[in-house]
Amino acid sequence: MSDTIAAIATGPGRSAVGILRLSGPEAIPAADAVFRAGNGRSLAACEDRRLVLGALLDREGRPVDQVLATVSRAPHSYTGEDTAELQCHGSPAVLALGLEALSAHGVRQAGPGEFTRRAFLNGRLDLMQAEAVADLIDAETEAGARAAAGQLSGALSRRVKEIYDALVDVSAHFHAVLDYPDEDIDAFGAETLDGTLGGAERALSALLATYRRGKLLTGGIPCAIVGRPNAGKSSLLNALLGYERAIVTDVPGTTRDTVEEKCVLGGRLLRLIDTAGIRDTADAVERIGVERSRKALEGAALALVLTDLSAPPAPEDRDLLALALERAERVVLVGTKRDLAEGAPEALLPPDQRVPVVRLSARTGQGLEELERTVAALFPADMAEDRGELLTNARQAGAAEAALEQIRSALDALAAGVTPDAVLVDVEGAMEALGQLTGQSVREDVTARIFARFCVGK
Repeated sequence: MSDTIAAIATGPGRSAVGILRLSGPEAIPAADAVFRAGNGRSLAACEDRRLVLGALLDREGRPVDQVLATVSRAPHSYTGEDTAELQCHGSPAVLALGLEALSAHGVRQAGPGEFTRRAFLNGRLDLMQAEAVADLIDAETEAGARAAAGQLSGALSRRVKEIYDALVDVSAHFHAVLDYPDEDIDAFGAETLDGTLGGAERALSALLATYRRGKLLTGGIPCAIVGRPNAGKSSLLNALLGYERAIVTDVPGTTRDTVEEKCVLGGRLLRLIDTAGIRDTADAVERIGVERSRKALEGAALALVLTDLSAPPAPEDRDLLALALERAERVVLVGTKRDLAEGAPEALLPPDQRVPVVRLSARTGQGLEELERTVAALFPADMAEDRGELLTNARQAGAAEAALEQIRSALDALAAGVTPDAVLVDVEGAMEALGQLTGQSVREDVTARIFARFCVGK
């Protein structure tokens, strides 16, 4: 990290403001080389985080824009290095000229996520906070943004640190007793170790249980829209998306493959899967689509089972509802074409099943708000989500699971009467796994993979 990097930190295309961001040992001199302050002072002479008005210069020293510049010196900056920002008008041509001028003064184009990676390597962020930066950029819902912001503030890191610190205390106590037998140090007992390990197991189990919610929050809730042919599945998909994504006709079997799109409903990000109408068919292509519809139910956290209110209930409707109840985690029975008829879809429900029922019309929009309220009630937010204390990706969950396995192994060894020094081998394994969560002991190839998902300039 001995070189200085720069990037356009705002999105592509024209905008009101475009930002050139620099970080590294020569960030401030390089910014000075392409910036002429209106007050005649150099940026090197300016206070941190003070906006200065001036001109952006191209590589020949000609003014190309009127901009605001600011600097932040190490270690009190985002990356922990000297940084500078040039806030230009959002012309792609102007930004390109500014980046070209910086390059002429020895500044290198930054790679994806390189600013945040430097913040991680310089100890300004741990790895979970760095991942939260990407989650915040990618957030598609208010709940997702709140959770990522909480994680970025260190909420999840603090939760992990509590577990880690308790294990460090136990390990340090054991080694202190072992290395300094003549000192007045409290004896190291199995009872103390058992209590600490039991607390760590409960804390890690609770933390690992948050992964499912975190995964649904960031990746979206898999939601299968199923029903017989012409039940209104594609019409509902189009109504939820707000545009004509799927072909809608009166011909049964129009949809022959799954169609997937995302939408926000009830404050939750849904990964909608419009499926082929489920029925017995001799058509080989349609039969493949029907089988895919059945498979979509297996991975669905939510199934919207559609029944046509304008047609008499059929045994196939009842069978499909039973299949959804068997395979999907949550089910909503949706009576469609409410504008044409007022049926009673509740008649399809088994006597022992309580399933939310919504009547709607995809054509008029009647009932869509009720569906939104129903989805929000089925997937309510909790305190861990609001505070940003959720595990949100497979890497984090894998590290937490590895730590939990080590703790359980240590507890089993302790119960079997194994000596404390042998038990502490598993404790140190748990500490190593927790270090992978925060980045204290993570491999270089893992960090490279994590930061590859970032955009350039962040």
